[in-house]
Amino acid sequence: MCALSSILLLLILASPSHGVPQASLRRLHAGFAVRLYRALAHGRPHANVVVSPAGVATSLGLLQLGAKGTTLAQLEDSLGYDLNDVEVREPLLQWRWQENNGSGAGAGLRQTCVLLVQSGVHLAGDFLHNSATWAHVTVMPANFSLLMDHGRQSRAGFLRPDEAWPLQAGSSSGEPSGSGGGQRGAESVARWGPGLQMALVNTLVFKGVWQKQFSFSSTLNLPFVLADGTPIKVPMMHQATQVGFGEFRTGSEHRYAVLELPYLSPYLSLQVVLPRDKKTPLSSLETQLSVGHMTSWEAGLRRTKMDVFLPRFNLRNKFNLRWSLPVLGVTHLFSPAHANFSGMSQDAVYVSDAFHDVTIQVTEDGTKAAAATAMVLLKRSRAAVFKVDRPFLFMLRHMRTGSILFIGRVMNPSEL
Repeated sequence: MCALSSILLLLILASPSHGVPQASLRRLHAGFAVRLYRALAHGRPHANVVVSPAGVATSLGLLQLGAKGTTLAQLEDSLGYDLNDVEVREPLLQWRWQENNGSGAGAGLRQTCVLLVQSGVHLAGDFLHNSATWAHVTVMPANFSLLMDHGRQSRAGFLRPDEAWPLQAGSSSGEPSGSGGGQRGAESVARWGPGLQMALVNTLVFKGVWQKQFSFSSTLNLPFVLADGTPIKVPMMHQATQVGFGEFRTGSEHRYAVLELPYLSPYLSLQVVLPRDKKTPLSSLETQLSVGHMTSWEAGLRRTKMDVFLPRFNLRNKFNLRWSLPVLGVTHLFSPAHANFSGMSQDAVYVSDAFHDVTIQVTEDGTKAAAATAMVLLKRSRAAVFKVDRPFLFMLRHMRTGSILFIGRVMNPSEL
C-alpha cells in the first residue's frame, strides 16, 4: 500500500494565456514540478525530500483567481498558465475532480480546499464563484484571535493543537479521517500574531493499492548503501512482476533506469528513478532532470518481467514556501506594498507565509519485515533484477494528465 498526503497552508494578512493544449499542459505540469522540487531540495543534499507539486500548483492557481497586475503575472509565469482563462481551467478539472474523488478500484485521490475568513473581511462575489467552481473551496468563518490564543495554550499544555483548529479530521472539509491536517494547520496558525485575516488550507491525499501487492513474507532486511558509502540494513520489499522499465541517458551520458509500478487505478503509478552505475551520485541525475526526460519515459518504458526490490519508507517534510517561491519568480504576493489581490477582496491583503507539509508512506500493507534470505529468493527467479539499494528519486504521477502529484528522493529509508 502507498499512502501520501500534503497540506499547503497560506496565511494572508492585511499577460493572459489563450488556451493550452493538453500536451502543453503535461509539459507545464512536469516543468513546474521539477522547478519546485529543486527549489525545496536546495540546501538539503543529504536529506530525504518529498514535495507535492500538484498541491502547491492548486493553491497558486486559486490565488490567481483573485490576483491582478504584476502579482497575477508572477503567478502565471511560475505555473505557465492563468486559471482566469476558462480554456485553461476546464482541462485542469480533469484530474482534480473527475478522478479526484475515486481514481478507480483500490485507489483514492482526494483534494480539498478550505478558506477561513476573519470576520470583517469581505470577498468578491466573482472570486467566490470561480474558486468554488474550480477548486470546490469551502468558505468558513474564523476567529483567528481566539484560534491563536488556543494555539498558545496548547503549547503550554492546556489544549492539543487539533482542538484549536476548526477543521477536524473527517470533518465537513472533506479531509480523510486520520490525515492529521487539522493538527498541522493549528500548529502553523498559532505561531502568528494579530492581523491574520484569511487562511487557505489545501490538502491532497492519496491512498493506493498496488496492482500486484508485495508479499509480506518476502520482505527482507537487506543492505542499502547511503550516499557516503555507508551500508545499512533496511526492510526491502520484493515481488516478481510485470512492470514498466526503461534505461536512459542524461546529457552528460550518465545512465539511469526508470521503473514504473502501477496501482489498481489505471491512471496512477509510482515511478522510481535510479542511476545505473552505483558510483554515480544521485545529485548528478537530479541536476539534469528535465521535462524532456520525463516525456521520453512515456514512450520509452516497456512492460518487463522483473524481480523488484524496493525499500519500505516513510517520509515527512515541512517547508516554508516564502523562502522557496521567490526562486520561481513569485515575490509580490508576500509584499504588503506590492501584493495585488483586488480581485479577491477590496481589503488590502497579502500572503504572510505559505507552508507546505507533505508525508509519504510506501509499504506492502504496513506489516513488519519477515525473516527470510535474499539468496533463496534470488535462486527462485531468472527474471531481471531491479534492486533499489541506494539513493533514488520517485514520482507519483497521474498518467492521464501528466500531473506529478508527489516527487521526492530517498537518501536513507530508515530515517523517519
